[in-house]
Amino acid sequence: MKKLVSVLLSLMLVIGCASAAFALEPISKDEIKLGFVYIGDVTDMGYTYAHHQGTLAMQQALGLRDDQILIKKNISEDSACETALRELVEQGCNAIFATSFGFMDYVEEIAEEYPDVVFSHCSGYKSNDTNFNNYFGRIYEVRYLSGIAAGLKAKEVGNNHLGYVAAFSTVPEVVYSLNAYYLGAKSVNPDVTMTVKVTNSWYDPTAERQTADALVADGVSVISQHCDTTGPVVAAQENGLFAVGYNADVTEFGPDAVLTAPVWHWGEYLTDAVQKVIDGTWAPENSLMGLSEGLVGMADITDNCAEGTEKAVLEAAETILDGSFGVFVGPIRDNTGAERVAEGTTLTPGEILSIDWFVEGITVG
Repeated sequence: MKKLVSVLLSLMLVIGCASAAFALEPISKDEIKLGFVYIGDVTDMGYTYAHHQGTLAMQQALGLRDDQILIKKNISEDSACETALRELVEQGCNAIFATSFGFMDYVEEIAEEYPDVVFSHCSGYKSNDTNFNNYFGRIYEVRYLSGIAAGLKAKEVGNNHLGYVAAFSTVPEVVYSLNAYYLGAKSVNPDVTMTVKVTNSWYDPTAERQTADALVADGVSVISQHCDTTGPVVAAQENGLFAVGYNADVTEFGPDAVLTAPVWHWGEYLTDAVQKVIDGTWAPENSLMGLSEGLVGMADITDNCAEGTEKAVLEAAETILDGSFGVFVGPIRDNTGAERVAEGTTLTPGEILSIDWFVEGITVG
C-alpha cells in the first residue's frame, strides 16, 4: 500500500467575516480548559473516532494536560446536547467544540447566553459575530477522488452498479458528498450507476449494516457510505464485494474489500483555533478547509484497487490542488434530467454546500 502524502499540503483557508465586537483576552496555556461534545463513542472507528483523533493531535501539538480536555460522548441531538453544553460551561471551559450537525441550534442558544465562552460548531451553517463560529471541510474533494477508485474497480469487475449507505437524503452535507463521489466514479467509468439507501440517522450500527445488506441484495459491486460505523465495510468484506470507507482508515475491518476512504484530520483546524484562543486572537470566522490545508485526505490506496488507480487519483488531486478543477463542473444534470450546472460553469464552494439535488445516474431509495 502506498500513501498519498504527495497530495497533502499545509496552508490555511478561512472564509467568513470577523468582527471586533468580541474582545477575547489571552489565556495561559496551562489554564485553558476545552470542552468537546461528541455524538458517538470514540471507539466507533468512524466520525467520532476521527474527531477524537483530531482532539488528541491538538492536545499533543499544544502540550495540554488531560485534565484540560473535557469530553461529553454519546450525546444525542436533543436536549441532551443543551445539558452537555451547560455542564461544560459550568466546569470552566473557555472554548467548546460541538461536532454534530444536529447540535447547531443548541450551540446557538447557549453561545448567546454565555458570550465570554468560545463556541465552535462542526458541520452546521449558523454563527454570530461575537463568540460562535462554524467549521467544516471540503470533503467533496476527496469524495471525488475516492469515487475514482470505485469507478475503476467497478469497471474491472464488470459490474457498474455502486451502492451508497447515506445517513440522510435531505442534508446538503450528505447530498453533495455522494454526488461528488459519483461524479468521480463517472469520470473514469461513464457507464456506472449508483443506488443510495438511507438510514435516517447519523449513528445507528444496526441500520447501517442492514442498509448495506440491502445494497448487497441489489447486486452492487462497491459499497460506500456517509454514516458513522464500519458496518458497510464489514458487509462488503463478508459478501466478497468492495468498499470505500469514510472518516478514518478502516482497512483492518475489510482487508479484502477496502479500496480507500476519505478521511478527516480535524487536528489541523483544532490546533489553529485553540492556539488563537490562547493568544487572544480568536475571531468568529467560519472555516472551510480542504485538501490543500490538510484537513481532508485519503487513506491508503490498497492492493484491492484496479491497476492504475493511484495514478488516476493523484492526477485528479493535482488539478484540485492547483485550482484548475472544482469537482462540480458542468454540464451536470440531476436525476430528473434537469440541467443543474451549465457547460463551462463550476460551482463555488458556497453553491456546493447548498446542493439539494442528485446527479443523473443516482437512484435514491
